[in-house]
Amino acid sequence: MSDPDFSWAIKMMRAGYAGRGLTYLIVAGVSLYTIWQGGSAEGTQTVFQYLEGTGWGSVALFLIFAGLVAYAIWRVTCAIYDLEDYGTDGEGLIARAGQVTTGLIHGALGIAAFLLLFSGTSGGDQSGVAKAAAAVMEWPGGRWIVGFAGLCTIGAGIYYGHKAWTEAYREHLIGNEFTLNWNWVLKAGVMAQGVIVGIIGVFILYAGITANPNEASGLGGVWEFLGGQPFGQFLVVLICIGLLGFAVFCFVNARYRIVPKATEKDLTTLAAEMKARAT
Repeated sequence: MSDPDFSWAIKMMRAGYAGRGLTYLIVAGVSLYTIWQGGSAEGTQTVFQYLEGTGWGSVALFLIFAGLVAYAIWRVTCAIYDLEDYGTDGEGLIARAGQVTTGLIHGALGIAAFLLLFSGTSGGDQSGVAKAAAAVMEWPGGRWIVGFAGLCTIGAGIYYGHKAWTEAYREHLIGNEFTLNWNWVLKAGVMAQGVIVGIIGVFILYAGITANPNEASGLGGVWEFLGGQPFGQFLVVLICIGLLGFAVFCFVNARYRIVPKATEKDLTTLAAEMKARAT
């Protein structure tokens, strides 16, 4: 029996990573521009609202919507069919559950862009993370669910940091001149994403501990927290630049990501290429 044809999923993956990269590119770019103009870095929803008021913003919002929905479909499909070969043991099932979770989160961001594009509203001024926390806290045991979600998000941030430090992402990318020369940008980008996700996780955990959903916050809260630290503006700019690196990481994945069960079998990974050149 021949293997199933997942070429459609690869196309969805490319569109999804491109949409994800565009999102982070615009969020980081607008934030850096705002800082340069004497303002402060902005959260995702605020950036979406900024786009809605520009001449080119509608096109960008539509591309973000389409890309993030494609990314959500890709992640869920990847988890169901185990396209990245994580397996069915405990560790593999956790990884696949994480794929579904990240897919749903990015799908929700895509829907926010869609709502702003076609209805002129993204659902109010409260952060999407805070609104989600408030909704969950209405459930029986909701604050504990929120707290657990915070711990999981912190774990995801640590995972990103470990992934950057060990350069584990190289196992999933094709090795060529471009990925070799830009590896340092990819590493910085993944590390910056880890910092952001980890801080968001702390916010969510604290919201669960205090039973106050308003303590949960997204990217806007991260900028506010970092800005309040010593050398805060420098830290915000540094992480914004790192977020640009993560946008590059997403674009590189759109073009060069290896999917074990859906792409060619004889592709050389970036890790193997770097090891070969080092010997």
